Amino acid sequence: MRTDPDDERAACLPPVGDVLGAVATGLWRWDSATGVAVIDAEAARLMDLGSAGAQAEGAVAVTEAAVRSRFHPVDWSEISGVVNLAILEGTLAEARLRVMDDRHQVLRTVRCRTKPLVHPDRVELIGTIQEVSEPHPDASARAPVTGDWRRSREAFLLDAGRALAEARSTAEVLRVAGALSMPGFEPNGLAVFGVEGDHLTVIGHHGHTDDDEKPFRNFKLDAHYPAADVVRSGRAIYLSSPEEYRTRYPAAWPFVQRFERRSWAFLPLTVAGRTMGAWMAGFAHPVSFTPDERSVLTTVARMLAQALSRAGAAESERELTEGLQRSMLPTLGPEIPGLSIAARYIPTGGGLQVGGDWYDMIPLPGGTPAGGGRIALVIGDVQGHDVRAAGLMGQLRIALRAYAAEGHRPDAVLSRASRFLYGITDSITYGSTGGPDAGGTADPRFATCLYVEADPTTGRLEIARAGHPDPVVRTSDGTAMIRPTAGGLPLGIDPDADYPTTSITLEPGELMMLCTDGLIETGGHDLYTGFTRLQPIIEEHVGDDLEVLADALVEGVHGPSSHRSIGHLADRREDDIAVVLLGRPSPGGDRPAVHETVRRIMLSVAQAEPARIAECRHQLRDLLRDWSDPDQVDSAVLLVSEMVTNVLVHTDGDALLVAEARGDVGERRLRVEVSDSSDDLPHKRRPGELASSGRGLVLMELLADAWGVDPRGQGKAIWFELYEMLQL
Repeated sequence: MRTDPDDERAACLPPVGDVLGAVATGLWRWDSATGVAVIDAEAARLMDLGSAGAQAEGAVAVTEAAVRSRFHPVDWSEISGVVNLAILEGTLAEARLRVMDDRHQVLRTVRCRTKPLVHPDRVELIGTIQEVSEPHPDASARAPVTGDWRRSREAFLLDAGRALAEARSTAEVLRVAGALSMPGFEPNGLAVFGVEGDHLTVIGHHGHTDDDEKPFRNFKLDAHYPAADVVRSGRAIYLSSPEEYRTRYPAAWPFVQRFERRSWAFLPLTVAGRTMGAWMAGFAHPVSFTPDERSVLTTVARMLAQALSRAGAAESERELTEGLQRSMLPTLGPEIPGLSIAARYIPTGGGLQVGGDWYDMIPLPGGTPAGGGRIALVIGDVQGHDVRAAGLMGQLRIALRAYAAEGHRPDAVLSRASRFLYGITDSITYGSTGGPDAGGTADPRFATCLYVEADPTTGRLEIARAGHPDPVVRTSDGTAMIRPTAGGLPLGIDPDADYPTTSITLEPGELMMLCTDGLIETGGHDLYTGFTRLQPIIEEHVGDDLEVLADALVEGVHGPSSHRSIGHLADRREDDIAVVLLGRPSPGGDRPAVHETVRRIMLSVAQAEPARIAECRHQLRDLLRDWSDPDQVDSAVLLVSEMVTNVLVHTDGDALLVAEARGDVGERRLRVEVSDSSDDLPHKRRPGELASSGRGLVLMELLADAWGVDPRGQGKAIWFELYEMLQL
């Protein structure tokens, strides 16, 4: 009978156990399902566990706690990281461990080599253990891993993680990666590779020039190059010497040789199980890539991949939202003779940074803006700060342009827009993929809006308002005031809502500000305190350059100074901001130092709006806020209240208030006029002590410097004048 030569040679080899015993190497096995380690006699001797567990045929079964008690706590804490790294890379795990006795003295140092076996329901570790001699610290230029090194490594990883987490763009991430100083083995060259189709591209590098990068820009993924292998396999590649690099990658070696590096590490950049690229770290000195060093590199690669993924997503998001917002916001177009316009939109919310605020400039029928034709300015705010609000804003903006282009008046434009928004938000159910009965959640939205039709030739403005903040007018002498206008409900609430119009004239040297509530309320302000914060910015602006004023307004709300003027409400910095400035340039350019100009307000009070009498008083006080005699201001407010009330009580028409302050500061003349459509003239009476009326003309005679009643073609006007006197 003949025997196989291979079997004969195998029979000549001693048993594996005899070989391991001869070289003083122990065997062990650990199963995560049972939590029990089985070690042979030599391993038990090395770990001083000869009597710690049950023995069976030379093997000792011990608990995980018994094994842990025999190793130095610092060394034991490193084992899980080394094993996890080996599982990730599909390699052996190797570590040096100090064995302790019952008095916590170091008995010996052992080297443990482990092979992780990953099963669906458990992890099994098998390996060897062998005593080694710890080298003297001076035996090598690079000292062994110590507790100090581990503490330095932990501090480095914390700093690196914080810096990478704060990086907001790909360029910042690469800058942080290039500045990393690893403990004990700092690389002198870094490169980050990305994947584009079937090619490998260089995203960024450090320690190289742009010319150095050229040969590596367009490697195919199937190329025989370490970074390509890493991307294909998802596993790290460590090259400890030039000889190893040249042997494994002879085609790539000529391109790498001139950098005169001694070691290289190529690690996958993996996010959510997908390899998005590779990271190369090159070293000018030899690196053996111990488990501790590989652990540091792997951790940095993971953090780098997460940071690059976040930065890429953020950049894509910013590009998407900026493109979306640019497509929805208009350009203001060519210069308009007789008017100057500036606008800003600031998306301050989180997430996609898009919202429902918008502005628009619409050429109206009858001429072009460049030729002096009429225009419409629109500003509005759709409820919400999400993509849904942005989508509705785009639809509503298009609808408003269509209605305005048809030639409708401001009130008709807003009425039609309200019906349009009510229809599209009332009839659509969100969260459903089926028909009307498929279920889902209704998402009705409303929008505030201010629509201004402007005539550049005359400065005449027709204003309709739908629940939006009133405009602010700065007169030619620099006084900024809220200009009350008639208004209706926000768009989309009542499809049959009416929107009365208010007519004002913008004089040369005056400007008007339209804004959304974000400009006013950001920082915890209400409408009053928010305007008080903006008022000095508007009043201190000099000249006709509205772009400068627009920037100053945004800076006042979001700049450093805004944090020193927090309002009494909850600080709200997540709202979008839209602001439009409309001005009529003054004939002489900048405002003169000595003001010899006119301030004027005009308000209408309907029979059904007696509450607007309070607005008349408030507006008059704003008009006279720097009047030298406060008693005259009180007199003027009292007379205006009496005059407007008389119109509402004794006539069936509305009251129109016009107040004008003219002249130099300290020598001004105030003229107030209230007109109505009734032909009945007032009569001076002598009321008794208990009479509730009849004192209007008596008060005029006592408090006014001049007064009178002027009949008009249709109706009449009663007026009074006060002359400012400087108080000594």
